[in-house]
Amino acid sequence: MVKAAILGATGYAGAELVHILSGHPDTELVYLASHSYAGKKFSDIYPGMKGVCDQELREDDIKKATENADVIFLSLPAGLASGIVTDEILEKSAVIDLGADFRLHDKETYEIWYKTEHHSPSLLEKAVYGLPEIHREVIKGKRLIANPGCYTTCSIMTLYPLVKAGLVKTDGIVIDAKSGTSGAGRGEKLGSLFCEVNESIKAYGVTTHRHTPEIEQELSEAAGKNIVLQFTPHLVPMNRGILSVCYAKLEKDVTEEDVRNAYSVYEGEPFVRLLDTLPETRYVKGTNLVDISWRIDKRTGNIIAMGAIDNLVKGAAGQAVQNMNIVFGLEETEGLKRGASCPL
Repeated sequence: MVKAAILGATGYAGAELVHILSGHPDTELVYLASHSYAGKKFSDIYPGMKGVCDQELREDDIKKATENADVIFLSLPAGLASGIVTDEILEKSAVIDLGADFRLHDKETYEIWYKTEHHSPSLLEKAVYGLPEIHREVIKGKRLIANPGCYTTCSIMTLYPLVKAGLVKTDGIVIDAKSGTSGAGRGEKLGSLFCEVNESIKAYGVTTHRHTPEIEQELSEAAGKNIVLQFTPHLVPMNRGILSVCYAKLEKDVTEEDVRNAYSVYEGEPFVRLLDTLPETRYVKGTNLVDISWRIDKRTGNIIAMGAIDNLVKGAAGQAVQNMNIVFGLEETEGLKRGASCPL
């Protein structure tokens, strides 16, 4: 049994982790922490988990977590993980960080976009970007996994085959993405209140969203050259889900068959579904799936590639569990074998 700890267990991503790992046959939850609710039971905060997880919540203490845990999941605000993860911690426990502190390879880029200091730049070289469909072999056995962001997971996976195969021009790529409100976290924010989001849709983080350099980093590596793209996220009045609609100019004489062959890189991937229809967030709700489709506009010479995920599962907790399974040599789909939670 893999013994697991979660710091930040009562945020939306942390709670999703508890939900998944409570039903994971090869995992035991040994340390659940929440600075805001220490001393209370997890099921006091999430009554739907009563009888499933009634464990008492502790303080966010990574050193105490290492005393019993084989793996520590960090679901903390940006800037905190880099201040508490050390080589000593990694010798005792593997760390899977659901935050952004170890996703970007360059310290300066991180500090520019996240407006906070990175406290352990020496660990950036040891961190592995945890997108299994692209970096699976590198993830195996590693001690520090940077779990990708939600928008980034959806956008990178949607565009990766096209960029990797050189089928699209790398300048002028536009990503228009939309997310449910859980992506903003569980904290009390005026912009997340029901009356502020209901019956409305809005763009935010225009030209400044923190996931931009992460998407550019991974697609640049795939292309073998620097990519600068336009990424605009939107908030829609639903609890969960992300839809990324990506626009790119096709290289000359690229055919539908070329595109289909490029996406065949995902054949056999347990969590990727290539659709003939258009993706919808409701069909991936509660799952670790990525639904991808595309259309070629012969009139404009553009390809419109579309992807849909659940931002709390494949965009956060589910992918973290997928990474844990790979790190510890477990069946990659263990704990994640489920379809959409409901048809509507």
